[in-house]
Amino acid sequence: MTFNKKYIPLIIGVAIAIGIFIGGNLNFTDTSDRLFTSNSKKDKLNRLIDYIDYEYVDDVNTDSIVDVTVNGILDNLDPHSTYIPKSELERVTNNMKGDFVGLGVNFYTYKDTITVIRTIKDGPSEKAGIKAGDRILMADGDSIFGKEWSNADIISKLRGEKGSKVKITVYRKGENKLLEFKVKRDIVPIKSVDAAYMLTDKLGYIKINRFAESTYKEFKDALDILQNQGATQLALDLRDNPGGFLGIAEQIVDEFLEDDKLILFTKNKSGKVEKSFATSKGDFEEGEIYILINESSASASEIVAGALQDNDKGTIVGRRSYGKGLVQREMSLGDGSAVRLTVSRYYTPTGRSIQRPYDNGKSNDYYNDYNKRLRSGEFEDAEQIEIADSLKFKTPKGKIVYGGGGIIPDIFVPLNTTSNNETLNYLKRREYISNFVFEELDKDRSFYDNVTTNDFIANFEVSDDIVIKFQNFVNYRERTNITFVAYHEQMKRLIKSELAQQLYGSNAAEKIINETDDMIEEVIMLSRGNDYFEVNLSEQN
Repeated sequence: MTFNKKYIPLIIGVAIAIGIFIGGNLNFTDTSDRLFTSNSKKDKLNRLIDYIDYEYVDDVNTDSIVDVTVNGILDNLDPHSTYIPKSELERVTNNMKGDFVGLGVNFYTYKDTITVIRTIKDGPSEKAGIKAGDRILMADGDSIFGKEWSNADIISKLRGEKGSKVKITVYRKGENKLLEFKVKRDIVPIKSVDAAYMLTDKLGYIKINRFAESTYKEFKDALDILQNQGATQLALDLRDNPGGFLGIAEQIVDEFLEDDKLILFTKNKSGKVEKSFATSKGDFEEGEIYILINESSASASEIVAGALQDNDKGTIVGRRSYGKGLVQREMSLGDGSAVRLTVSRYYTPTGRSIQRPYDNGKSNDYYNDYNKRLRSGEFEDAEQIEIADSLKFKTPKGKIVYGGGGIIPDIFVPLNTTSNNETLNYLKRREYISNFVFEELDKDRSFYDNVTTNDFIANFEVSDDIVIKFQNFVNYRERTNITFVAYHEQMKRLIKSELAQQLYGSNAAEKIINETDDMIEEVIMLSRGNDYFEVNLSEQN
């Protein structure tokens, strides 16, 4: 084919005009095969963001626009479909994985300086010689103290590749010069089992704070130790446990249920049902199990409680659980952020959905359900729990259970308003207790050098003077005149527990708190009641 040369300028002009038209309407990430497709809902968002990015009169951070857009979309779905921005994803992922690569210290920022509360046993920092009370001033020659350093910045500076080394400069009280340590970064566990010990000769106790990838192994190790110590009964404390991986909850339930017992089933958008059954591997199938739950036990915690309750296994003790019966799946968005989208509902073995209503999506009503329950009197009186006869189910042995919003316990234990009140909760949230304890401990750490964990728990007493001192500590910072007369003993126990936390770890701290815990006392009484029944039955025979 040949062209008359006089048409060449016209052809070029038309080509340029078409190019300008296409460029003005093109999504800058479009490929040629999508160029002439009609606008879809997805194209609309892409084009708007590109248009703002390239044409808006002022500079705009389009990343923040994308974050707002994604959150806006998810706000119209259920309350548990969430967006995880890039800045949060690593922390969230590490928390659910159950470990991270780091230095192995528990720390907080005290007076603008990183202060070591405790080193993790056998962790990198302990091996290098860092001690509780040390102030970390520099990392690889860079100062990391001062108001301009956030916790996120500090963590970013201290973490790195496994096996890499960082030079830490430390101020240690009593030393006349700064100390330097070479710390080799390594994998550091984020424990999900807070405590595991024997409550009585037969009754073991395990407290799980979340269901992470490492939780089943932690739980199984703890259970094996307790069984070796004589545990034939177990109190599994899932209070305030927000959940986590569904598969981990299934593994834990499998330890208690016989082969082929249904644990749960899920149903997705298309109606596809997937069932999960117990296997033959359970090591506590013959044992007596008590599950402790409260209004903040959610998701995977409710899977455990619901599976055991519906299979007539053990006893659920406490208060009605949170009511989350939705399953999320995480999807990477390709830029370091992710979305956790609800992809199915789960049901307990009898067919219960325990998801509470969310007609208005992410409404304040949904998130303020705790206050609604508190006002209704539900936390103090089981008769105030709202139940629907239309959501009534029967277990194989004929026990009546209900769906529609949480697991209702077999044995109700009211909220102890004396030990759980707003003033004490406020002091814990503001970290006043931990800060005060650190200051007191830092005055003379050597005092506790020869005090064993058991000696401390059994014999150490917090004096009235210490409570008054803490009272003054709070009043100075709050510019108020608070007194602890109404809960003097509770304050002593909280201070002692925090001392144990900083000196010996969470197991010791939980033991101290649990000494006056109403639910623990109820479980101990129930376990002894069963022993009494068995003894009398054998005597009659």
